[in-house]
Amino acid sequence: MISCYVKKGNRLTVIEGMEYLKDIEDRKSVIWIDMLFPTMDEVKTIEAIFEIEFPTKQESEEIELSSRYWEEGNRIEINSYFLINDSKEPVNETVSFILQGDLLISIRYKKLASFNTSIKKLLASPREYKTGYSIFSQIIDIRIDADADIIENLSKDIAAIRKQAFDDDIDNEDILEQMSIFENLNMKIRENLTDKQRILNSLLKSQRVTEDKSELPIMLKDIRSLIDHTNFNFERLDYLQNIFVGLLSVEQNKVIKIFTIVNVIFLPPTLVASIYGMNFHLMPELDWDYGYLFSIGIMILSAITPLIIFRKKGWI
Repeated sequence: MISCYVKKGNRLTVIEGMEYLKDIEDRKSVIWIDMLFPTMDEVKTIEAIFEIEFPTKQESEEIELSSRYWEEGNRIEINSYFLINDSKEPVNETVSFILQGDLLISIRYKKLASFNTSIKKLLASPREYKTGYSIFSQIIDIRIDADADIIENLSKDIAAIRKQAFDDDIDNEDILEQMSIFENLNMKIRENLTDKQRILNSLLKSQRVTEDKSELPIMLKDIRSLIDHTNFNFERLDYLQNIFVGLLSVEQNKVIKIFTIVNVIFLPPTLVASIYGMNFHLMPELDWDYGYLFSIGIMILSAITPLIIFRKKGWI
């Protein structure tokens, strides 16, 4: 689906499809072309109309800076991550942007809330968006705000799981799984923010953008603060994992201690029973009238004595 945003004066018109682009004479009036799930024919048509070449899906997902941001001729090509956190497995979806003069072209293969919010603001206040660059800045700014909300919620979840670590009713496997999910989400956010930081730094230095860039330093400052929060979340998760492992070690030591005490209690009686279970002919106790009771008494005494000693030592 292709949506063309055409601005004439202070009025903004949204036109669906490419027929308008084929017949339009004043292409400068188009400030944004948003391509959602574009077909190969649609991509080739837009490339032919504006004499540009879009990156392939594989090229847009490469991580080196030269593939995330580059300038060629009079245009700037950007591939930026947008976090999708709709399930237990967060995904950084790559969106491609091309800034050519006053025109912005975006290519995406997922429906993203940041774009929906940007479109609503664009239609509500068209006067504030004069070029594609201003729209691009608004989209990135909205995405940064969304990342901040995710980090805030994640911090609350990490604080909540800290209390659960001391709750005996919570399954240890559930806590470990939650910690793994939180760490994965925090890693994806960090990757997302670092990617935007590199792109905005490059855009700030670009000579091809002649418009006011005063919002870029503010966004970079916000990103740096959010990266600090992700680092803090990593430290908190590491701290919680250390506490959790320590608690597991304490529980295991308690179990081992119980087994040790049980072994010590039953070991002497077992020794006595083993001695009197031998099949030797010369065993005077066999002829005693109270030999059986004598052996039982020794076994009870040998079992009670370690308990008394442990009690005095404070081990139990």
